[in-house]
Amino acid sequence: MTRRAVVIGAGHYLPERIVENAEFEATLETSDEWIRSRSGIERRHFAAEGETTSQMATRAAEAALKSAGRTAEDVDAIVLATSTADLTFPSAATMVQSQLGMTKGFAFDVQAVCAGFVYALSNANALIASGQADRVLVIGAETFSRIMDWSDRSTCVLFGDGAGALLLEAQEGAGTPEDRGILATDLNSDGRYKDLLYVDGGVSTQSTGHLRMQGNQVFRHAVEKLASTATTALERAGASTDDVDWIVPHQANIRIIQGTAKKMGLPMDKVVVTVQDHGNTSAASIPLALSVGVERGQIKPGNLIVTEAIGGGLAWGAVVLRW
Repeated sequence: MTRRAVVIGAGHYLPERIVENAEFEATLETSDEWIRSRSGIERRHFAAEGETTSQMATRAAEAALKSAGRTAEDVDAIVLATSTADLTFPSAATMVQSQLGMTKGFAFDVQAVCAGFVYALSNANALIASGQADRVLVIGAETFSRIMDWSDRSTCVLFGDGAGALLLEAQEGAGTPEDRGILATDLNSDGRYKDLLYVDGGVSTQSTGHLRMQGNQVFRHAVEKLASTATTALERAGASTDDVDWIVPHQANIRIIQGTAKKMGLPMDKVVVTVQDHGNTSAASIPLALSVGVERGQIKPGNLIVTEAIGGGLAWGAVVLRW
């Protein structure tokens, strides 16, 4: 028998404010058509004044717990993927722990930018597989609207805020690709590419900074690296692209999503796409898409799912799981 980390609940939260592409036309040399044609994005959500990453993460976690029929008392650990935590420290995860009323266990943040949720899932899987935890809340939450340069049309129109969460539970499997739960992971990074996507400020440089990106270069790396990591994870799981029911990719850009699916030889009708409604929500995008996919009736128990993401670092990876 093999100890598996099985998804038993999913939930998400989006801020109330919806920002349509047309809103940017008043301040930038851009248009709804320009944004849609280059990114596939039609709208995104922005956090309200005073609304924080930990608050959004808590709302998503509560939704995941409700869908699983569990309470915070049932949770052993929280792993929160974010690049936009409320404070330098403590971790946003411990703030979620407090807001949920969870007084036992442990909580920590993972920072791998847009690949953060894949990294967080991998960490949570290791905690469960090793017996350190039986139930882990894995959350992705971001307020990227706080680090935008609103004069840079190449970046500020792409990002949004939100949060998504999964509740993982230890269950016994047969050790085959037919098991429910996380079947394989693949993580990668290459710090030589830092300048392709970064924020030009931070604690030790004593500035807040804004997001900077060389979009064409990121695109060039993204499709190849995403298809490669997804294929590697499938091989580790003992599965192939023929077995895949859904790709649930990082929702950065429709062209990257389409390019990756094509390179993997999979049709777009096997891809969960939410980028049009959420924009790029960084570490929140995969759990948001998973939760929305369940709501839509796309993702069903027993489905084999591949998630993959790439972000600043560069950092990238994939997880194969059976829902």
